[in-house]
Amino acid sequence: MGAGAMMSEQKRILVVEDSDDGRFALAKLLQLEGYTILEAIDGVQAIEMAARERPDLILMDLSLPVIDGLTATRRIRETAGLEGIPIIALSGHDAFGLGNDAKEAGITDYATKPVDFDLLIDMLSRYLSSQP
Repeated sequence: MGAGAMMSEQKRILVVEDSDDGRFALAKLLQLEGYTILEAIDGVQAIEMAARERPDLILMDLSLPVIDGLTATRRIRETAGLEGIPIIALSGHDAFGLGNDAKEAGITDYATKPVDFDLLIDMLSRYLSSQP
């Protein structure tokens, strides 16, 4: 497969973030890395988008309006065909405090906010490269 074939298989990432600035910055950065970006601003939208679009990976802010990130993650995990999608939680809180709740909800991994983009890109490529 040449480089051209790779481009047609762009991985799609659903960015769930209620802050316009945060979502915009993340989306821009990820687009520069060659990812296709889908966006949702709350937990309800996240669940609908995940079910409709079947993204390759979800970046889930945990403090969301309407339905919080952990609840949205649980609902996505209950949707047929979405059980295996990597969901990376983004949280401004100490991630260790979330540990069990996050695992229980089905969070694959987490990154703290403000997001360290280099670490995030490494994390994404790790999860996305292991997918068929």
